[in-house]
Amino acid sequence: MAMRAWMTAAVLGVATMAGVHAPAAQARTYIDVDVVRVAPPPPRYERIRPRSGYAWAPGHWRWNGRAYVWVGGHYLRARPGYVYVGPRWNHHGPGWRLRDGYWVRR
Repeated sequence: MAMRAWMTAAVLGVATMAGVHAPAAQARTYIDVDVVRVAPPPPRYERIRPRSGYAWAPGHWRWNGRAYVWVGGHYLRARPGYVYVGPRWNHHGPGWRLRDGYWVRR
């Protein structure tokens, strides 16, 4: 009987100390970067109509793991003082890397 109480106290003590000495949690970010060996096809021409208060995000080719797939352009709500730069493929070493669209301050 005394052994059971001693074991229970020991287990609780170890569990308490493990909680006290646990390392601090660290935030981790995951960045998905595809470097594709095959050059993307030329962009498709898209006819658009200017819309007040909106910026045009042009369409682009996206790699799906096997082939390029066209993603059509769309309107984004304009941000005062910023200009939208559309997604583009950049030559990177022996392959190609897609840089997503982003906003730049004027």
